[in-house]
Amino acid sequence: MKYVLLLLLIGFGACAKPVDIPPDDIALSKLDQPYDSHPLQKMDFYLPANRSTATTKIIVLIHGGAWNSGDKNDLTQYVDSLRNRMPEYAIFNLNYRLSVNGQNTFPAQELDIKSAIEFIHTQRNTYRISDKFVLLGVSAGAHLALLQGYKFTSPVKIKAIVDFFGPSDMTAMYTQPASPLITPAIIAELVGTTPTANPTLYFQSSPINFVDASSPPTIILQGGLDPLVSPSQSTALRDKLLANSVPATYVFYPAESHGWFGASMKDSFDKIQAFLSTHVQ
Repeated sequence: MKYVLLLLLIGFGACAKPVDIPPDDIALSKLDQPYDSHPLQKMDFYLPANRSTATTKIIVLIHGGAWNSGDKNDLTQYVDSLRNRMPEYAIFNLNYRLSVNGQNTFPAQELDIKSAIEFIHTQRNTYRISDKFVLLGVSAGAHLALLQGYKFTSPVKIKAIVDFFGPSDMTAMYTQPASPLITPAIIAELVGTTPTANPTLYFQSSPINFVDASSPPTIILQGGLDPLVSPSQSTALRDKLLANSVPATYVFYPAESHGWFGASMKDSFDKIQAFLSTHVQ
């Protein structure tokens, strides 16, 4: 059996070890693959059997945790569900640097997601995957997914975004917190400043400011009892997308909080699967 050696590019994880990629008809799972040099800049990936650069679409998962905690392992259930429902997709589950004790303040997280997307894109011929990227983020991870999808169109234009209760307006997160659980100090610690002191940085960190007619189709999932991200963050984004004639689906669960399980989660993945089937060809 012949294996193809993956040589990671300098500048995209110089300390990464080579990975053996089996032939296209064999599935492959790989954990903790570096996409850059920091210990947290790693990803798990799951390549399906019978993949090709023409047809194999990609879902990139981005975990939550208020930008200062969380891990890709938090999305194991999401990975399992997506692999069962959409086995033809390649799945990449990302870690990124966390904003802790004044280190890695914004835009470190945004730049990490951009770096990971660029790394995956450069390796698409080796992985035997296409350039059809979908981003799925949860909470702070959804914020990062929205930023990537709306701000950047090169080297790849994102085909669709799945937004699980992500912040869309960081200035509003600071000035109009959903509850005492998410204080202005938490937002200021992430960004490294306040919106009064640096309004430009808050503008740049707010996905809603980058929506235009070319933005990717977006499905937004929001709980009505969310104490961390107000539903107004999601409805404002929905309205901005629709005003720009961007396909947008808003799924509201009035009795759910900041995350859910069981029947509501099944319903979420039913709607995600239908949405991607329509908008990612």
